[in-house]
Amino acid sequence: MDKTALVSIDIAQGEMALAAMDAANIGVCVAVFVYLSAYDDWRLVIASKSLDSDGPQQRYLRVNDAMMSAGIGSRQAPSVMIMKTTDPFVRDLRKVFGKAKSVEGMRLGGQSFGDRYVEDGFAYRIS
Repeated sequence: MDKTALVSIDIAQGEMALAAMDAANIGVCVAVFVYLSAYDDWRLVIASKSLDSDGPQQRYLRVNDAMMSAGIGSRQAPSVMIMKTTDPFVRDLRKVFGKAKSVEGMRLGGQSFGDRYVEDGFAYRIS
């Protein structure tokens, strides 16, 4: 199946979602929009130490509450995938890009990070 392209409206939605999480003091250290073949779709992957101690349901509730508080409805919200900062994917991203001055707008793709292959991607933040 052909993958859909990440377009400017998707990138803007990711920026809005990240701003909402920042306003809610979630402290996102990794935020990347990636096309993962396992899901055959784009996901906004985020990681935050403040979410690591929460259970899976609580993590998603906190992120959804942040977006709702910012006025981002379910139709505008990107598909979010929350990973722990200890996940091999997140750890590898941070190892490779964590010391870069800025990764905002950097395209990722055609390579594996941790245990996941990224076909295509767009970085907002990796620190």
